[in-house]
Amino acid sequence: MKKVIGILSIVLFTIITFQSCAAGLGNAMESSKEASGSAGFMLALAWLIAGIILLCSKKSKGMVITSIVFYALAGIIGIANVGSFKDLMIWAVVSFIFTALLIFHLVKNKELYIKQPKNIVG
Repeated sequence: MKKVIGILSIVLFTIITFQSCAAGLGNAMESSKEASGSAGFMLALAWLIAGIILLCSKKSKGMVITSIVFYALAGIIGIANVGSFKDLMIWAVVSFIFTALLIFHLVKNKELYIKQPKNIVG
């Protein structure tokens, strides 16, 4: 599940980036004071970082927790900056879904991340 979320994040990064550029252009043309284009780019950047970290985390609990923090941060950025373009709300909800799935993964695979003591023969 980690690899699927990581790959999806990296692929969707490009889509969200292009959407955010279009939203930023729309905000500039309307002369509105919204920042949904910039917030969308920050959300996409957080997704890219979290996706790369997830793909690199093999059995590292700390790396999974770091990506959970990035997804939660991306969701907060998205929810806080939703403007006239509602696509940012969708990406924020998906961020929270990824966060919940990764927390579920950590709880389900708890024994995978427990360090085993080394046997010392003496």
